[in-house]
Amino acid sequence: MAQQIPLDDAAAEDAAREGPLHIAAADIAWRRLAIVNVVLLGPPDAGDRGWVLVDAGLRGTIGLVKSAAAERFGAGARPAAIVVTHAHFDHAGGLPSLIDHFDADAYAHPLEMPHLDGSRAYPPPSAHGGGLLGWLSPLFPRNAIDVSSRLRALPEDGSVPGAPGWRWIHTPGHTEGHVSLWRETDRALIAGDAVIATAQESAYAVALQEPELHGPPTYFTPDWDAARASVERLAALRPALVVTGHGPALHGPDLASALELLARDFDGIARPPGT
Repeated sequence: MAQQIPLDDAAAEDAAREGPLHIAAADIAWRRLAIVNVVLLGPPDAGDRGWVLVDAGLRGTIGLVKSAAAERFGAGARPAAIVVTHAHFDHAGGLPSLIDHFDADAYAHPLEMPHLDGSRAYPPPSAHGGGLLGWLSPLFPRNAIDVSSRLRALPEDGSVPGAPGWRWIHTPGHTEGHVSLWRETDRALIAGDAVIATAQESAYAVALQEPELHGPPTYFTPDWDAARASVERLAALRPALVVTGHGPALHGPDLASALELLARDFDGIARPPGT
């Protein structure tokens, strides 16, 4: 059974009391949508086309994304771009509707684009998932969605459209084209599912949202060698703030050392036996 690294993170507990839209930094907000998070990059006065949406949530939660955007940036404010960390159903299920609603292009890594242009489904989930959500994972949607008319490749220079100062980093393992976002000036990391902040396989942990640092969700991670290399790459950045696709935002003096421990002992902590 994979272990986890608990984090005594008072900041995460404070965020949970702020309401449905959590503020991780002056220009970083996130909202939990059932089992997954979306991130809104931009200051509150960013206005129309002055901010970026990271991931799109589930098909049934698009109303929550719209309300979060209106609350944060004002009624009618549209993102300059929608960046997709990866195309799993919980991160991209709402993408077709949100592209239409916001009249915005979606950006992804070229290796992830086949899952977003209708040409390739994801492989079946691993049998190593464990927990209730791992047991249910064969029922999760795996089919490719088709947003090809508004789909764009992330720029080769590493920049993030609509988000000056941010860079995208290829962090494969959970999916072949998974990306994370990094800002050097304040060492802020949007990790997607390269690392997460709750035991996503456990319905109990997902409900409680206690802050813990984990590797990627086990049931949908096909390449554990690549996942380990991605965690090592992120740990080398020594982030001061991490917003992940699952669980609360993490920061504080223990964060960098916890991420280094996860990278150093990844096979014992995060990798399921037999993989």
